Amino acid sequence: MSFNIALSGVSASQKDLDTTANNIANVNTVGFKESRAEFGDVYAASLLASGKTKVGDGALTQEVAQQFSQGSLSFTNNSLDLAITGNGFFATIPEITSRDFSFTRAGQFKLDSNNFVVNSAGDNLLGFPVNNDGTSASVALSTTVPVRIPDSSGSPQQTTEVDVRFNLPAGDQAKVAADFDPTDPLTYNAATSVTIYDSLGDSHVMTYYFIKDNDPAVVNEWYVATAVDDQLVDATNSDGSDSDPTTATNAVGTNTGNGVSTAKISFSEGGDFIGIASADGLPQLNSKFQTEALGANILSNGSSPLQQITIDFNLDRTNATPNEPTQFASAFEVTSLEQDGLPVGRLTGIDIGADGLVRATFSNGTSEPIVRVALVRFSNEQGLTQQSGTQWKESILSGEALAGEATTGTFGDINSSALEQANVNLTTELIDMIIAQRNFQANSRALEVNNQLNQTILNIR
Repeated sequence: MSFNIALSGVSASQKDLDTTANNIANVNTVGFKESRAEFGDVYAASLLASGKTKVGDGALTQEVAQQFSQGSLSFTNNSLDLAITGNGFFATIPEITSRDFSFTRAGQFKLDSNNFVVNSAGDNLLGFPVNNDGTSASVALSTTVPVRIPDSSGSPQQTTEVDVRFNLPAGDQAKVAADFDPTDPLTYNAATSVTIYDSLGDSHVMTYYFIKDNDPAVVNEWYVATAVDDQLVDATNSDGSDSDPTTATNAVGTNTGNGVSTAKISFSEGGDFIGIASADGLPQLNSKFQTEALGANILSNGSSPLQQITIDFNLDRTNATPNEPTQFASAFEVTSLEQDGLPVGRLTGIDIGADGLVRATFSNGTSEPIVRVALVRFSNEQGLTQQSGTQWKESILSGEALAGEATTGTFGDINSSALEQANVNLTTELIDMIIAQRNFQANSRALEVNNQLNQTILNIR
């Protein structure tokens, strides 16, 4: 009997050595979780046996249990490298149409030939579909979709408004408005330009001409004429209707064949911006003026000819603010000239947030939420069925897979450009190996002694 007891000790020591060796072999495996061999004694007795003299029957390996403690993070330059800090697993499927889920902590992902995010085994990473505002449309595992990075362009956006701030020189000589000629700088006081975009994302140059009114009946008033791609554009009337330079109250260039309806801005004696009038001479209470539709003559590339541009001077009627135009005794200076249009954007980067939201950024400055990387947790992680490739499968012991968003509830965070290293402590494993080796040697010695006793018995005559 003692022979079998020693043999069980050898077997247990061998299992301990195997477990330790496997931990050491995977010390550099991303997402690997160390295992621990757990043993119990064997004790068998009948109803009539004496419990006071019964000896145990050896040792038995009860379980090789994985330890799901957090591994340290290693940072990389690949934004598709993902690491989970806290609770959760990534969900993957072997094919796009498959529902055979696997779960992993190894976040070494990359793009395949179709721009799907996959691991080194070709398994697709899963995520939740998202709404336009970045919120998840669903957080059920059954509704997850393969994560795919788009190769499309960012949509253009036509310019609708230009925000402008500037200083007009108070000491400038007034000009004859009717003599305005955009090709002759002597007929206007100042000019500045901004790039705007049409509905197709094509760029155009919009120029603003400032002409100080020489009418002796008015002071501190300036005409603002506009042109797009060197073609003059009329300003609308106060009610938004088209104007006629020949009859408009505010118009310039009528003597030079460059007649154009304009807006007119006014300043106080202290140089503060106090108001704006439309082409028909009526005040614009919202401190903005609008051009007429640019038309097909200017927008000849097939974009919308109905595009109009609103120019906002940011008037605050309660008091002067730094956001308004000024007329001080200094040189002409533009302090802000911003427009809300966007050209066609090219994909320039992918950003993955701590909550798993994958957002594409484009060269036109826009960003677009694509999908949210799904996380999955289990009631009993040690009940998962281990697979090759640092993956696990759901089992009866693990409980049902529960999907959710990172950073919510008990789910951990997702770290982009990082990988979770194996949670193996190499020093501890080497010590455990020495202990397992000593146990193996001791049990082997017990086998040898038992063998000698058997030989002694057999040699009795």
